[in-house]
Amino acid sequence: MDEVDRNLLTELQRDATQAYAALGQAVGLSAGAAHERVRKLRDQGVIRRTTVDVDPAAVGRGVMAFVLVEAGAWMGDSPTKTALEALPEVVEAHVIAGPASLLVKVRTATTEELQAALRRLFSIEGVTGTQTIVVLESFFERPVAVNPG
Repeated sequence: MDEVDRNLLTELQRDATQAYAALGQAVGLSAGAAHERVRKLRDQGVIRRTTVDVDPAAVGRGVMAFVLVEAGAWMGDSPTKTALEALPEVVEAHVIAGPASLLVKVRTATTEELQAALRRLFSIEGVTGTQTIVVLESFFERPVAVNPG
């Protein structure tokens, strides 16, 4: 991946709906060359998907929490993954090193729904405990920096 690819990725993260002509102009390529590079970045798995950034509060998911999930055994297997994926409130799940086995990001409409989601998390086989951190305010969330510096 070269500097042009990194600039393409930065532009796409800013606005993935822009036309290839505008994208190419922003990085010094023709529309066709920009399209071909984006296709290659998709084929290589660098671009995993194109999505829309929705405001969670606007769609009734304004309560966010991070949950440290403790387990009696390794939680990185597929039954655990399947159980977590079945919970619609779980929007991210990460196997971690540290005081717990997993870090899970949960979004709900209310704290009552959060409590219900935590009960379902705790009922997953192998889970021995949870520690929950409720977010009061988010200063920012940003995409991955492809042009560090």
